[in-house]
Amino acid sequence: MIQSGPSVKWGSWMGAHKTGSAIDHESERIDRQKAAFGHDTIARLKDLNVLLVGCKGVGVETAKNLILSNVGGVALWDQRICEEVHRGSNFYVTPEHVGVTTLAEASLGELRSLNPFCRVDVLNCEVLDDEVVLDRDVLGTGRPYAAVVVTTLLPKKDLFRLNQVARKTGIAFIMALNNGVTSSIFSDFGPRHEISDATGEPTQTLAVSNVEVLDEKPRLLDVSGLKEGDKVVIVTVAQSDHGLEDGDVVVLEDMRGDMKGLNGKTVTVKRVAISSPTEAKVDTRGVAFKTALQLPTASVISNFERQYDFYKAAFDGDEGNANKKFASRTITIFNRLALVLDDENGKALLEDTNVNSVDVFRSYQSGGLLNQVRPPIIKSYKSLEETLVNTPVPQMLRGEDWESGKGVEIHLSIAAVLDFNEKFGSWPRLHDADDANYLVQLAKETSDNRKAAESACWGQCITYGFPSGEPRDLDEKRIKRYARLFTTELTGFCAFLGGAAAQEVIKKSGKFTPIEQWVHHDEEALVVDECPSNIGPLFGSRYDNQIAVMGKDFQSRAANQRVFLVGCGALGCEYLKGLALMGVGTGKDGKIWVTDMDRIEVSNLSRQFLFRQNDVGHPKSVRGAMVVKKWNPQINIEALEKKVGDDTEDFFNDQFWESLSVCWNALDNVQARQFTDARCLFYSKPLLESGTLGTKCNHEVILPFRTSSYNDGKESDDNEAQIAMCTLRSFPYLPKHCIEFAKQSYFADYFEFGPDVYESFRKDPSSFFEQLDKMEPIEQSRSLRMIKAFVDLQDDSGGDIDFKGCVRIAFNRMLKDFRTSILDLCHSADEMEKSSGNPFWTGTKRRPRAIDWNKPTPLLMEYLYSTSNLYAAVWKVEVVRDLDEFQAIVDGLNLEQPEWEPSSENVDLNEGDNEEGNSGAGSEDDEKLKAELYKIDPTKLRAAAPQEFEKDDDLNFHIDFLTAATNLRAWNYDIKASPRHAVKVTAGRIIPALATTTAMVCGLVDIEFCKLVMGLQTQGSDKFLNSNINLAAGSGNFTTFAPDPPIPISTGLEAPHPESFTSWDKIEISRKRKEMSVEQLVQHIEKSFGVTVDRVFLHGDTEDKAIYNSRDKKKLDWDISFDDDGKVTVTDGVYSQWPQVRMAAQMLSRLPPTSGQRVMFKSQVEKVKVSLDQTKNSFLARFGGTVSSAYYDVYRPAEEGEKQDYFDAVFKSRDYVPLGVDCHTESKDDIKLPCVKYIFSHTKL
Repeated sequence: MIQSGPSVKWGSWMGAHKTGSAIDHESERIDRQKAAFGHDTIARLKDLNVLLVGCKGVGVETAKNLILSNVGGVALWDQRICEEVHRGSNFYVTPEHVGVTTLAEASLGELRSLNPFCRVDVLNCEVLDDEVVLDRDVLGTGRPYAAVVVTTLLPKKDLFRLNQVARKTGIAFIMALNNGVTSSIFSDFGPRHEISDATGEPTQTLAVSNVEVLDEKPRLLDVSGLKEGDKVVIVTVAQSDHGLEDGDVVVLEDMRGDMKGLNGKTVTVKRVAISSPTEAKVDTRGVAFKTALQLPTASVISNFERQYDFYKAAFDGDEGNANKKFASRTITIFNRLALVLDDENGKALLEDTNVNSVDVFRSYQSGGLLNQVRPPIIKSYKSLEETLVNTPVPQMLRGEDWESGKGVEIHLSIAAVLDFNEKFGSWPRLHDADDANYLVQLAKETSDNRKAAESACWGQCITYGFPSGEPRDLDEKRIKRYARLFTTELTGFCAFLGGAAAQEVIKKSGKFTPIEQWVHHDEEALVVDECPSNIGPLFGSRYDNQIAVMGKDFQSRAANQRVFLVGCGALGCEYLKGLALMGVGTGKDGKIWVTDMDRIEVSNLSRQFLFRQNDVGHPKSVRGAMVVKKWNPQINIEALEKKVGDDTEDFFNDQFWESLSVCWNALDNVQARQFTDARCLFYSKPLLESGTLGTKCNHEVILPFRTSSYNDGKESDDNEAQIAMCTLRSFPYLPKHCIEFAKQSYFADYFEFGPDVYESFRKDPSSFFEQLDKMEPIEQSRSLRMIKAFVDLQDDSGGDIDFKGCVRIAFNRMLKDFRTSILDLCHSADEMEKSSGNPFWTGTKRRPRAIDWNKPTPLLMEYLYSTSNLYAAVWKVEVVRDLDEFQAIVDGLNLEQPEWEPSSENVDLNEGDNEEGNSGAGSEDDEKLKAELYKIDPTKLRAAAPQEFEKDDDLNFHIDFLTAATNLRAWNYDIKASPRHAVKVTAGRIIPALATTTAMVCGLVDIEFCKLVMGLQTQGSDKFLNSNINLAAGSGNFTTFAPDPPIPISTGLEAPHPESFTSWDKIEISRKRKEMSVEQLVQHIEKSFGVTVDRVFLHGDTEDKAIYNSRDKKKLDWDISFDDDGKVTVTDGVYSQWPQVRMAAQMLSRLPPTSGQRVMFKSQVEKVKVSLDQTKNSFLARFGGTVSSAYYDVYRPAEEGEKQDYFDAVFKSRDYVPLGVDCHTESKDDIKLPCVKYIFSHTKL
């Protein structure tokens, strides 16, 4: 039955009212892609049909990524029958397919199931002739092919013809090949390709805070192309750094008054700089400089001119400078831009507005935006046939290989192998020496024939990427290896190429920059032992390709690897696939552990390819393990749903970590990465690390004692620029300001924080008021006001809140936030203008307008709908999803807007960021609120349910509310409205994620894992690769490099003591037979390193706890004593801890023995003496007791229950404690020492 839509004229964009067929399931799936690509590109992707040639490993990987990317359709072509060896790289080939089904047919079912919104089918034609490629109705879509991807070499004639057909008809042609340890990708977008967005980076939106016309360019002002005396228009922006370059183009928007006619016009901008004497040493990061930039430009320049003239006069007055040049530097003013009005854009701007003069810019008062635009780029690409010849220095993934010309051998090998096939009708055979020798001969002949050709690829010396023209011998070993391994694929290379090739196809949309035609990669390190009995004979195993390349001993070691995979999201799914295909964990000692606490969501399905719709709601780790277990039933895998952190060390214990071969991160947050890295440091385990952000990705190989660690770098999840609260609260000027205020203030106060503190008060007022006293004043005030508001809501409704009551609450809230507060703000600003005589609404401050319920708009109803239902959720009232039903309820309530009257309260017009405001008045109000709340009977209050923000559940009204609230506030301030998805991305802190990037980086990490299995770390870290790649920005952003060595940490000691250490190092002190006392440990460290120990504490702990503190030891010398006359003597140090005893001691020294007051003061001193004696005794007991006992006493949680039980379990399972030491030398220099691993035998505590 087809559901009819609502009859109301509002709410169509909202998600909470949609059910059944009305839900846009496709949009839900590609949520994270939309954050990376943008809405327009997502729409264009649906027009892309792709012909995929070849369905071995590279082919199925490419198809998978294209289908997950939600292109229109993918047609598969591969007539080869499945073999057992294909199961080593094509994860969809089963034993039942072997010898029976074509590779394309075998892959079809699972590929189709990846995305029901992408058409996938097999082409059953024998030959890919022109008619097939030029089909105008591919898969019934009514559209032709947009791209052809070749993943297996075709005969030269067919390959070149296919490329030429594509070039002539505007079809992108991509080729991605894996042959043994060599991979190549080729990209051809034809003679003319338009790039609409070269990098995918967000364009700048800059808020104008001032526009000034300088009639003559001041002498110190530096603007490229501007001469002294020229007229110049300077725009000051609200942001501290505009981020633009000379020649960038912006569109003027939101200009007001006489400048309104400039809206929509494009103008070129240039950076603004000022000359300053070098000797002046201006601190451009200092507060004084930033404050000075708030002045008008003329005043800023005038200040600089005075400074310049002062230093210049001093310089000229010094006779020693007679033959010297006055030194000056150029300081860029990053909050200002100069408009270029004499180029085509500038002239058109003035002509179109009938102004023909810069004087229009003198009328600026307020408002204005500069929206950066990127002009399209037109590029031309060469054919496959031409680039195979005319690429003198083929790009290599590894930078040093590219610069030294190692790509020449690969390029010549591809040309030679095409000639080989043309002559023999076949390809080089596996491990065949004759074929390999002949391929070398062909490569040499090709090279020799090209020597005379200009810009050709041939065997010449290449230095730093520049060909010299001097002949060199070809590396025959590499060419032979290419031939001998030509028929093999490795899963890591397949994943790498599949991600990169699919991303190239997406560039057909005009988004992002294609690679510069060729990128090769060669991993010679994987071929270390070519002993014939190790790499053969082969007996038809699924691992034959791996064995043929890396040997039987590699396969044996891989089978017995013990891998801990942390995370089973997009990265984790790819890694599980690779592990299963490689046969990791299939031996009797091998095992894979995968842990992830998350459950599968619909938005995961666009990149976490192990999951399907029926997996939604189930644990990621469990379902992921199930899938790969079906692919390879021999793997030993355990799925866990445990967090890896300080609170799970009873499970992930010493035995667990010490048994591992490698820890493999597939995480999405810095804190978790830091923890696993710290564990790997402690247990000396290799760590494989990677991450993605849209089209950007990186990976890192962390090797014990050989490379730096993750924690050696400085990274944080908190990397967002903060927006001043005054801007959010009263003076927004960008859409993101409205989004952030809707999230931080409206949603948090009304539905999260508000209900939460209200419930704390309702359940236990006494406990609440105790906690209140511990809060900061701002938090106290906010809490009290929220509770009072929730109590008042019930009073206003007579104690019973139904859905109609929720509507009334929402209505009142709407009027308060979007009408009353706005009118109050404008009234206060008007009064200020009257009193000061100065305009208030200038620069970025926009005069807002108030909503009017008497003139209802769809947005008002949308806000009312979402807010009413959220209040219903808070008060546990049944929600009303149906829009027509909700409209009827609102109509029946006859809601009326009261007349506005100026508020008696002052509106904060402060432009600073002082949230505390009038702290004195606030404090008085808070005391009144406390008094009111003390009188309330909590048993008569209704329970409330705080709403935890969840961005991915469209039925919970959260994003609907935020979008409506955001856009009502935007309407108030005449700011551009934000679409629902933009609100969701910003408020939900959604990280852009793509299947292509994930697959590519995971493939590279799979290759590095193979090196670990082979033990290449013993040959040096330069055998390994780290990467930093941006798939959007062309091949110049394919960067790989060797891992950095460990960072040396200076101890501050001198030889013969260690002068430095790394984060991998530990000091082991073992006392298994007889445990050390704390005193002995301190003495041992002091004697061993010639230092004085200040503190001994739990390694990594940031609290002020310690099992030894030299400050406590000094207290042994403190004393409080009474002489026979009753006079008291107190050591000075006592006063530092017990300052109250000073007055008592002074009074005892002054009062006569007969004074009755002496008893009181003496009692005070005696109490402190008792405390001091207890402190001494406690220290001595700990100092003389064992290290383990001291550790147990200090760090065991005080509260009984689960925390104590957990601490005890972890403590008893370990025969050591990790300790940190603070110490110094005799000269008081601080000394750094590595972690101390103190080993002991447990005794009964």
